Formats: sequence, structure tokens, C-alpha cells
Amino acid sequence: MKFQIRSTIFFFFLSTTLLTLTTAGNSFPPTSNDTDFIRTSCRTTLYPQICYTSLSGYSSAVQQDPGRLARVAIGVTLSKATHMARYVSNISRKADYAGIPRVAAAVHDCFSVFGDAVDEIRGSLRQMRRLNGSGESLRFQLSNVQTWMSAALTNEETCTDGFEDVPDGGLKADVCGRAVKVKEVTSNALALVNGFANTIQAP
Repeated sequence: MKFQIRSTIFFFFLSTTLLTLTTAGNSFPPTSNDTDFIRTSCRTTLYPQICYTSLSGYSSAVQQDPGRLARVAIGVTLSKATHMARYVSNISRKADYAGIPRVAAAVHDCFSVFGDAVDEIRGSLRQMRRLNGSGESLRFQLSNVQTWMSAALTNEETCTDGFEDVPDGGLKADVCGRAVKVKEVTSNALALVNGFANTIQAP
């Protein structure tokens, strides 16, 4: 219940953030340069096609701004991670584990680490919204974002690692398949944050 209330609050927070960005960009129709910027930026990620597909719809809001692109990428990641945490929460209560303790433990651990990942991604998004200053000060703030996004990615990987000793089956395939998709967008968001950090010049 605690996670459900918390995730509902932050899902609203996320929706408001993305809506604000999208609305802000609506006064400037998207251009080929905007979408090309996202496509080019996504080439620095491990999953460029997924990156472009998930972010190109925000091109008019991003407007060739690497900071905005990183922030939108984190917001999209938070949405997907929150949905994943809800999904695992539901199956942890309803799934039939066929009397296999390892399956129950893997699902429980996955729910726990995805809850942590949601908190870390949420913290990253909050920090991105509050960025200020320049030079070393700005880089320090971005280092917090990088640390949290890296931790979120590690937690997501812990979920799939926990299923390594679980017999193959529909539940394992479903959970791991969904988790992998979240890991991909998390990895992409981290890469875009790293790219933005590299643009910050020393004072």
C-alpha cells in the first residue's frame, strides 16, 4: 500500500513534468533539426533505436537542448520503471509459484529493487529540474544524477540476475522481458545525462 500511494503521487508528478515540457514546446512546431538532434544524440546510447522511438515525440519540447533531452529521458524512464514496479507488486500477490521458493524469492526481490530504482530515478528527475549555476557547481549536481541513475540501473539488473537460477517458464520470461526493456531506457537516459555533463565547461 505504501508503494502504491507513493508511486501514484510520483506518477502524477512525472505526468505534470512531461506535460509541462510538451506544452512549452507546442508553441514551436517540431522541425527536422529538432528530430535530427534527438536521432544524433541517441547514437551515443547503447540502444539508439529505442532511444529515438521513445523520445522523438518530445522533439518540439527538447528543441536541441541536451539538458532538456536528458530530463525528458529520465522522465520517460521513471514512467516505465513505475509501471514495472506496479506489475511486479501485482504478481507478487497473485502469481502461482507452483511451490517453488526460488521463484517467490526472485519475484519478491525484483519488487524490492525496482522500488529502490523508482526512488533513485525520481531523485534524478527532481535534481534535473533544480539544476542551477555553471561549471563545477553544475557538474557536481549532475554527478548526483549520474550516481542515482547508475544505481537504478544496477537495481534493475539485480532483478533479472535473481531469476538466473529459476527454471524457465512464462513468469520468468515475462518479468525478465519487461525488466530488460526498462534497463534499456535507463541505460539510454544515463548516457544522455553523461553527454549533457560533458558539455559543461569549466569556469
